[in-house]
Amino acid sequence: MIRSDIVRVYREVHSWAGIITGLFLFVAFYAGSVSMFEQTLQNWLTPVSTLPKAVPIDQTPELLNKVFAAHPEARKAYTIVLNPNSQKPGRVMWPEKANNRGHAPSVMNSAALAADGSLITITSPPSGTAFFIDTLHRKVGLPLTEAPASLIMGTIALAYALALVSGVIVYLPALKRTLFAVRLEGAEQRAWLDIHNLFGFFSLPFHLVMALTSVVFAFHEPIYAIEQKLFASPATNHEMPGHERPITPFTPPPANGFPLIPTKIITSLAQEAPGFIPDTIEYAEHARGGRGGPVLRVTGHDTRFIMRGPTGGFATLDPMTGHILSAEYLPGHQSRGMAVLTAFFALHFGSYGGAIVKWGYLILGFGGAFLFYTGNRLWIRSRQRKGADTRGTLFLARLTSGCCAGCIAGITLLIVIAASQTGTISSSDSSLIYYTVFILFIAASFTFPLEKSNFIFLIFLTCSNGALAAIALKRALHEGDLSSTGILLVALIQTVCFGFFAKRQMSKSFPQLATTHLPT
Repeated sequence: MIRSDIVRVYREVHSWAGIITGLFLFVAFYAGSVSMFEQTLQNWLTPVSTLPKAVPIDQTPELLNKVFAAHPEARKAYTIVLNPNSQKPGRVMWPEKANNRGHAPSVMNSAALAADGSLITITSPPSGTAFFIDTLHRKVGLPLTEAPASLIMGTIALAYALALVSGVIVYLPALKRTLFAVRLEGAEQRAWLDIHNLFGFFSLPFHLVMALTSVVFAFHEPIYAIEQKLFASPATNHEMPGHERPITPFTPPPANGFPLIPTKIITSLAQEAPGFIPDTIEYAEHARGGRGGPVLRVTGHDTRFIMRGPTGGFATLDPMTGHILSAEYLPGHQSRGMAVLTAFFALHFGSYGGAIVKWGYLILGFGGAFLFYTGNRLWIRSRQRKGADTRGTLFLARLTSGCCAGCIAGITLLIVIAASQTGTISSSDSSLIYYTVFILFIAASFTFPLEKSNFIFLIFLTCSNGALAAIALKRALHEGDLSSTGILLVALIQTVCFGFFAKRQMSKSFPQLATTHLPT
């Protein structure tokens, strides 16, 4: 039995750590939930290409020759797409700026062959909306550059972990007795507390994983240095498990040497890494920094193993022989140290287990955002009940309302606008749209009476999600793709939920308009 004074200290730690980090984490979790399907959303928001159908993979050399003849700069860096889609419509693509090393989507040139065999190319900027939402998640909603936002995110993640541990210590003894006793009747405050505790308990492993992995991402540089010292082994660092020979070191090709054709690269990779499904083959004249010989990287996925990125991993190959040079990011073929580090990324990204895990992470992410919102609301109500309804408490109440509603409204309206455009919206324009909506909502929360602003926010969220559902429904009926169906499902659920709460809020904000038969 824990002494009451110790429990009181941990309760204070849990409350204050949660209050300080709650709003940052709400944005991170809500945007992160949407980012679970970043590639899907990216494809959905990218207009259908006007390029002819991609040539068969065995005709890629013919296409490449025509591309290089018309665009010699493409030799510096180009990509062969094995499974073209709306985001990557051409069999062969190359960046508008070959030296672009940023993480943002770059403007790409795509090539195809017309019916008469002539070369057709298009240049199209990708949609920056999905990328911006992921960036918003990684920066916990802060409009800062990567370095300071990462340090702040790491600090918030540490406080977040502290709130989780202290919450378990404080509430676990009581949860043993009241875990499933959710008291929906009676005081509204008590019902919200029961739901908050119940969801927090069952999603605790997920939240612990998110907190720990976020700390790893924020402070990855020193972690990388320690990992290299602990696990690096020159004799085995580049050896493929299950292979009798180490991976062949790279040998510069002769002056008249040419890279292998794509079909032979795919065949060679299938022999050395069976089960790995390649998605793209990326060529570059030189490695990063302009030093070394030609570089060939094959990106793809293997759902049997954890993967380094949100959608897969990659292998570095010898472009002349097709032999694997580095398998450090190849699912199922990593060294021990990289496998451990990859586990952190995979647990955070949900890049294992396929679509079921991604949908599970989506639900848990939305639930996490709900958890942080209710945590703030419970603390505010508790202070008000104790007579500590100070300016600080009212300030936090207004900030919580404006921040949470502004985040949801900003992301939803951004997707609606992006989906309604004939072209694409850049990352900078996406940022402008989101932060404009976000700031307007916060300003409104401090301008109007709190109950009335909450009602207005809920009406806006209902309408914006309804508009998104209408767009997704139209696309689902005309195009029949699963992406539109998934977006329609999520938008409909949110429309119904926000509509329900808007109806309940109306009785508090405008009692003269409310009927006597509103849900309680």
